[in-house]
Amino acid sequence: MRAAVLRAPGGLDRIEIAEREVQPPQAGEVCVRIAASSLNFHDYAVANGSIPVTDGLTLMSDGAGEVVEIGVGVTEFAKGDHVVSTFFPNWQDGPITPAKRDGTPGDRGEGMAAEYVTAPVNAFTRAPAGYSAAQAATLPCAALTAWRALMVEARIKPGDTVLIMGTGGVSIFALQFARAAGARVVATSSSDAKLERLRELGADATINYAQDPDWGKTVKRLTDGRGVDAVVEIGGPGTLAQSIAACRMGGHISLIGVLTGLAGEVPTAAFFYSNLNMTGITVGSRAQQQDMIRAIEASGIEPVVDQSFALDELADAFRQQESGQHFGKIGITI
Repeated sequence: MRAAVLRAPGGLDRIEIAEREVQPPQAGEVCVRIAASSLNFHDYAVANGSIPVTDGLTLMSDGAGEVVEIGVGVTEFAKGDHVVSTFFPNWQDGPITPAKRDGTPGDRGEGMAAEYVTAPVNAFTRAPAGYSAAQAATLPCAALTAWRALMVEARIKPGDTVLIMGTGGVSIFALQFARAAGARVVATSSSDAKLERLRELGADATINYAQDPDWGKTVKRLTDGRGVDAVVEIGGPGTLAQSIAACRMGGHISLIGVLTGLAGEVPTAAFFYSNLNMTGITVGSRAQQQDMIRAIEASGIEPVVDQSFALDELADAFRQQESGQHFGKIGITI
């Protein structure tokens, strides 16, 4: 089989297509013919060398395909089942622990950018009914991060207001989940064209943050001075102060990204004065993914895929991601 691997010390020009043997499943394992993957910021950080990995590691955390062989003792899946990978195969349920965080495909374990993947049953869940592999492959990292941020941690409810930032995969899924839950959405972007697309997807109000650097106050004004109930914070230190300003008293911020840097000043007085809550989010558990898939089937949400590339075009796909021009997810066809 073919697999996209990364040669040390990393860099997009160090991605190669290698020939690998298909491994037969052992007891408790399944062999999946992978049909699609999708890009996340985490995958980009591995590929460009920011996250060091072993030489020759197969890339990509997300994958979806069809079970072609099962090992002894496997009862959850059968041949022909359509499945999607889990970001933390060892995190079945309950609180996160260091041990549960081990084994992420394309980082601490072999990734999904391969024609076949053989792994334990817990490395997959069933895919949403009616989804193509390309659609299912967008879910394990971006969609589950948005789901946990809003449904598990912030516990949004109908009538709440959610703030999302930008037009990447997590933010688009957050918009879709919020609208499906009966919540209002305020969205930010530096592109008027992208803001128009966000409104088409259901955003109730939009702000061009490049033209409005004090956009936290604008969010408050758009919510009649109350502020939002929940924020999906992808920027980090460069946007956190505005997110705090945008929140209602007792609101919740899910910190899921560091696009503006790894450290910076936090307006602590404003944070505690408003009695805010903030949770650090690193994707979610297998059980949360299964809950999310049931919700997707009930709501009819469909992923937004901007563009797809072939497996041997993976480096070009990362360059497209690097440009910031995409809207939603970037897919890989395998």
